[in-house]
Amino acid sequence: MSVLPENYEMVIGLEVHTHLKTDSKLFSPAPVRYGEDPNHSVHPVDLALPGVLPVLNERVVELAIRLGLAIHATVNEESIFARKNYFYPDLPKGYQISQFEEPVVSEGWLDIEVEPAETSAGKGKAKKKKGVAPEMERKRIGVTRAHIEEDAGKSIHDIAIAGSDDSCIDLNRAGVPLLEIVSEPDLRSPQEASAYLRTLRSILRYIGVSDADMEKGQFRCDANVSIREKGAEFGTRTEIKNLNSFTHVEDAIEAEAIRQLELIEDGGEVVQATMGYDPDRRRTHVQRLKENSDDYRYFPDPDLIPLRIPTEKIDAVREALPELPEEKRARFESEYALSSYDAGVLTASRTLADFFEETAKGCGAPKSAANWITRDVLRELKERECEIEDLALTPAMLGSLIGLVEEGRLTQKSAAQLFPDLVAEGGDPEAMMVDRGLEAVSDAGAIDAFVDEVIAANADVVQQVRDGDDKPLNFLMGQVMKASQGKAEPAQVRKALAEKIRG
Repeated sequence: MSVLPENYEMVIGLEVHTHLKTDSKLFSPAPVRYGEDPNHSVHPVDLALPGVLPVLNERVVELAIRLGLAIHATVNEESIFARKNYFYPDLPKGYQISQFEEPVVSEGWLDIEVEPAETSAGKGKAKKKKGVAPEMERKRIGVTRAHIEEDAGKSIHDIAIAGSDDSCIDLNRAGVPLLEIVSEPDLRSPQEASAYLRTLRSILRYIGVSDADMEKGQFRCDANVSIREKGAEFGTRTEIKNLNSFTHVEDAIEAEAIRQLELIEDGGEVVQATMGYDPDRRRTHVQRLKENSDDYRYFPDPDLIPLRIPTEKIDAVREALPELPEEKRARFESEYALSSYDAGVLTASRTLADFFEETAKGCGAPKSAANWITRDVLRELKERECEIEDLALTPAMLGSLIGLVEEGRLTQKSAAQLFPDLVAEGGDPEAMMVDRGLEAVSDAGAIDAFVDEVIAANADVVQQVRDGDDKPLNFLMGQVMKASQGKAEPAQVRKALAEKIRG
């Protein structure tokens, strides 16, 4: 639900800065590393020492082309590097090498999925069924541009890190290559902004352009926010800087929209400014009046010639581009008969999608594989706060476990007992099943003996079933499963109970 009155709406555009997946920096051979001691991954070019010249990292260009093609954009065969002039302690040159009027990528788009808007005035949103994922709507968001630039260093004001109450400078990040990806102001809610970021981050990871790890500062966002009466011209926007989590993006946009509304209702005017966000107080605050592009005095960098990309290079990158999330999701729905929701969950990351496909291939039961992964595997990842590759569990192990259940050799309950050990330590599910005596009882004679025992001990419940009440049948099944120590095949138990009670 919007925090604004019904006649108002938000207008949101996002500027995403993502580090590119390279071994070295944009214009120097210094390594790109995270967690290094301060100022240990630097080079004279990064330090702007006299006489040094930048040399473009070719890998960066390839990754920029990949992103451009993945977001349906134009990859410009000629682009210009410019100097963006501003002064800050963590910017050794006194300028940042970026692109301005002629970026490498322009005029693209990507589709996001959002919950349906209000159906009609007075009716509110469509009701959600409990336990059922809501039907989602697709919305296309324009991408104005994506340009290459070098990152700045980092100012450290934390006494615990710096070792004193002085501000210190770490230039390890200076010169790290990044893409700034600028959306059109097509987003209308914090939730849409979050959906856009998640979609973009998924694409970047799928195509190997960036790890987009927010904790390492590899994927961060500036949000441009304004409010207006519906149908009116755009209002004055403000820019919230350096948001590095999806939650902070949503909360900061909402807080800024409320601030602007209160200002307008009190008779004031919104002033274009750079804003900070305080997550503890959930409020935005003015940091400085916003600069315009002319304040940065952009001009072409005299040390770098125009970047020219041959058509053949673009075609070669297009040929090598992997299957994108949207394409993979559609294939999962058609090839594996998965629901739109399950396909969306499983294609959220390339590693998860690959894990599913290998598991499904191993067990021959795609729907069961999807259920185990979306339920049990994702629960483990959440509890352990890790990635799927960090688990001892492999697709072959999970596929074997599911296969044993599908064959009737292992009950679902017994499989659930083995699963945590497979996650933690790995192993052969079939051997573990045999060693622990968990193989399902499928022998008709053995099951009949358990059923006869339960029927004899529960005459009153049996009579209720004979009188036409099916609910007590579940209780009897539970008693048979208990007597068999969970090893009896449930379908056979139900069949045997029904035949013996009703004849």
